[in-house]
Amino acid sequence: MSDFPYQLTDQIAVVTGAAQGLGLSIAEQLARNDALVYMADLQEEKVNRVADDLRQQGLEVKPAVLDVTNSQSVNSLFQRIADTHGHLDILVNNAGIGQKVLSITDLDDQEWDRVLRVTLTGTFYGCRAAGLIMERQESGSIVNISSINGQNPAALVAAYNAAKEGVISLTRTMALEMAAYGVRVNAVCPGPVYTDFNKSNMAQRGKTLDLTEEEMIERIRTAIPLGRWGEAVDIARSVAFLCSPAASWITGEVLRVSGGMEGVAAAPPKRERH
Repeated sequence: MSDFPYQLTDQIAVVTGAAQGLGLSIAEQLARNDALVYMADLQEEKVNRVADDLRQQGLEVKPAVLDVTNSQSVNSLFQRIADTHGHLDILVNNAGIGQKVLSITDLDDQEWDRVLRVTLTGTFYGCRAAGLIMERQESGSIVNISSINGQNPAALVAAYNAAKEGVISLTRTMALEMAAYGVRVNAVCPGPVYTDFNKSNMAQRGKTLDLTEEEMIERIRTAIPLGRWGEAVDIARSVAFLCSPAASWITGEVLRVSGGMEGVAAAPPKRERH
């Protein structure tokens, strides 16, 4: 039985970027809510290991190797899953990457392209592949993981901001296009959660403000109205709700899960140019 009230019995789910961080927590939560979850990730050894750990807890999960930047890889995996089970009910597009903390004037073509390719284009590939299947079966739920940066951009991460705002626009557009088929499409915008992603980000941001990583972490914590950093399970439970029948009349929504924090709008100080 689930330890969370939104049952997903007999549902087949795919979670991308599921080998670590938010993706791992989301996959675990959906499995605890009785879905069969395909944990898709480019890191084959790591996703196999964490899937084994979850199976030892009695959860029904399967590892899958997936490069979200390769549309053929995405199409092939999703169709194979649908063919195996006769349906694909849930997709959580979680795979994404951060960017180096840089001003726009220092942001090179390669970094811009790298971030957009994974975080936005990868989400598009997932939406398109799952959408084709869900259209035919006239049911399904897609949840795209955006960020509070997609609603209120932060300085020094322009590519990440643009990618996450693009995810929101993609979500709202697809929700309209899929409504006639009974397919729901929503987005979740997490606030600060101390995953490996944010550990790297906080260290880089601290350097721009001449703060230690610990000082940067505390600065963020005090800016959150509920007074604490988020935990991965806070995001996972929100995703599970949106995937469940309890959210059957919700589509095209952008749910901010951030402890009340709306964004980080502070301008960085002037830099010395060399």
